[in-house]
Amino acid sequence: MQGLMMNVPLVITDIMRHAERCHAGTEVVSFTVDNPRHRTTLGEVFRRSRKLANALTRAGMGLGDRVGTLAWNDYRHLELYYGVSCMGAVLHTVNPRLFPEQVAYIINHAGDRLLFVDPLILPLVEKLKPALSSVEQVIVLTDDAHLPASAIDGLRSYESFIAGEPEEFDWPDLDENTASSLCYTSGTTGNPKGVLFSHRSTVLHNYAALVGDAFGCTRRDTILVVVPMFHANAWGLPYAGPTVGTRMVFPGPKMGDGATLATLIAEEGITLASGVPTVWQLLLNHAREAGVRLEPLRKVSVGGSACPLAVMEEFRERHGVEVLHAWGMTEMSPVGTLNTFPWGFENWPKAEQDALRVKQGQPAFGVQVKIVDDAGHELPWDGRTAGIVKVRGPWVCSDYYKLGHPSESHAEPGWFATGDVATMDPDGVMQITDRAKDVIKSGGEWISSIDLENVACGHPKVLQAAVIGIRHPKWDERPLLVVVPRAGEAPTREEVLGWLQGRIANWWMPDDVVFVDSLPLTATGKISKLELRKRFTGYVLPTA
Repeated sequence: MQGLMMNVPLVITDIMRHAERCHAGTEVVSFTVDNPRHRTTLGEVFRRSRKLANALTRAGMGLGDRVGTLAWNDYRHLELYYGVSCMGAVLHTVNPRLFPEQVAYIINHAGDRLLFVDPLILPLVEKLKPALSSVEQVIVLTDDAHLPASAIDGLRSYESFIAGEPEEFDWPDLDENTASSLCYTSGTTGNPKGVLFSHRSTVLHNYAALVGDAFGCTRRDTILVVVPMFHANAWGLPYAGPTVGTRMVFPGPKMGDGATLATLIAEEGITLASGVPTVWQLLLNHAREAGVRLEPLRKVSVGGSACPLAVMEEFRERHGVEVLHAWGMTEMSPVGTLNTFPWGFENWPKAEQDALRVKQGQPAFGVQVKIVDDAGHELPWDGRTAGIVKVRGPWVCSDYYKLGHPSESHAEPGWFATGDVATMDPDGVMQITDRAKDVIKSGGEWISSIDLENVACGHPKVLQAAVIGIRHPKWDERPLLVVVPRAGEAPTREEVLGWLQGRIANWWMPDDVVFVDSLPLTATGKISKLELRKRFTGYVLPTA
């Protein structure tokens, strides 16, 4: 016997329809090249999305055609999110911070026919255009008055592209499994791989992102979307915000500028924000040096890499801001786990509170998790045993786009191997101990670079820290701690090692400490261990 309920497709179009009817007046604020504080509304965004859909149709775009973007976070990019996907095409958000060769590979592999580009990124496209075999036209995300001079044939502004188009569009009735967007992984090993999202997966992920223990956006909030819209659908926030009517602020190309973010928080009344730890370290550093308090901010979502406890403490103690620690990846749309605290948590001893804060949290409903050993055998959830994390669920990718060969990550049918190593507590709380490729194997035992980094970042003179394994003749590998000091500080090797003493296992103690001006970052703002290992190739530890 089957239930007598309506079988309505789960499509992004219905997010737009709902938002336009219920939240049309909600403000959208953007920092753009042609306007440092552009203001519009969701109703206006969706009106222009219909004009965009008409323009795309006139340009010959149809079901399944790929439309590429090389753009920052702003209202025009938001219009593309809805106008492209809801007319049946596939929005392909390209990360402009990747190596130029990777950008060209991604665009060609996806077969993007149109390319929408921010004015600041146009010089990159000019260099790559001869190699972009599928791109028929480049549209710059600005108006004619701010359109840069360029040698690209047929170049036009976004505003002229949609000008004169009808404000009504007959949105097609899409199957919920229709592809909606495409995003490529950063490709630290080999070519980047494409993750093809569907309308169904996006809507289900949206429900998970909106629960109270997740991002928790409401109509009373203003959210600062720092996580890039070119990376894993900006963690789903371009869908979550309109769904509930959250006021949205997009920092454009200033998403990594601490001073700009602090100004937006104060002047736009930001209550929620989302981004990677390196961004929040820059924001906190600015607030500390400028002597400002981050008001009215109350919650920050952190993902992409482990957040140091020192960052969480500074947010809470200096600014009254709680940190939501999360974990996921592009292949998971990206939300996987969320770290919220149980009833009575505020009465726990501080050491127990801190032990929970640094973990990545419990799986969101809809995500199933297991940890396995190298042979694929499932390991216990005892809080001690570490293994490779595998996941499955309705917003987890089942394969990569046009990969051309079997995916090693999908070798076990129905599961995706994330490449992360973690422990699971008996109540399902995950703690990532490392990426499988970053684990330091010393004398047959594993040392967690993440745990070491978190403790090191607690030193009052340390701004950032990274740990990599260095070859050792006796122990195979030993940890090297690489430190960026805070402005005006000059910590010594002995000071840092003394700080670690008693806070980590003795055999985890780094064999050396190196001080640098900055750490290399990946295209998504994470610390690049790959580049660090290259930088320290041939480095000899004093104990070797």
